[in-house]
Amino acid sequence: MMRSILGIAPIAWSNDDLPELGGDTPLETCLREARAAGFSGVETGGKFPRTAAELGPLLSAHELRLASGWYSGTLLDGDLESEKERARWQLELFRALDAPCLVYGEVSGTIQNRREVVMAQRRRLTMDEIAAYGEKLTLFAEFCAEEEVPLAFHQHMGTVIEREEELDQLMAHTGEAVGLALDSGHLVFAGGDPFRVAERHGSRIVHVHAKDVRADVLSSLDAERDSFLDAVLRGAFTVPGDGSIDFGELARILCGAGYEGWFVVEAEQDPVKAPPGEYAVKGYEALRGALEAAGYEIMN
Repeated sequence: MMRSILGIAPIAWSNDDLPELGGDTPLETCLREARAAGFSGVETGGKFPRTAAELGPLLSAHELRLASGWYSGTLLDGDLESEKERARWQLELFRALDAPCLVYGEVSGTIQNRREVVMAQRRRLTMDEIAAYGEKLTLFAEFCAEEEVPLAFHQHMGTVIEREEELDQLMAHTGEAVGLALDSGHLVFAGGDPFRVAERHGSRIVHVHAKDVRADVLSSLDAERDSFLDAVLRGAFTVPGDGSIDFGELARILCGAGYEGWFVVEAEQDPVKAPPGEYAVKGYEALRGALEAAGYEIMN
């Protein structure tokens, strides 16, 4: 039987890109409610301590493990050696606390955190530029592997690797050291198909973000008028079981592809409209049911 571990991201409690969404919520609340919902681990966020000496005991006090976390990469416009130095503290933290991977998002030129910039204005790369970027990313991923923290690349709305075809091109121009963090919600938002991506790149998937979407909100958005953060505020994302993505089918595909490891619920929403503790329970129950039906054993 394939094994899975359920985690959750803190972005439902506190959104680092939109401080008005949970900016005053203590980290303690996030950790307590995450564990109460049943999750075995959490990803990092802006309120988390940056050293293992501080974070380790804090997680242990709540019987939680470190389920990875986002890294804001700047390889596209920067140089490799500088990126290694920027990442060193996070790699050290993740290695010390046995995190499964580093979730790498390319933020060079990103508009994911700029509410004044509409989605249509995101930066785009040519195929040649993606190929060149893939070479740099592979070298950085090999460095991460040497540091014992595998790299998991995260396709993301508002970034240079947003659409499914851009992700396909990147995967074609990177080496095996570049793993994939499959994010169902961002793929659907960008017009892609997470089932197709899971089938095509199953051997490269090393981490999963279980993010659902509200189809009615997505259909109401205008890329020429709305920013990514506008979409978040309007409720584009939600937890599994509350949106339109079939996580049972996704789990079946991932199980068939041999994926084992973390499934992390990640759904940035307005905590006033979607109380994080309540939605954590809803997401946990829906995801656990989908995984068990697909043949996964839930580990702690």
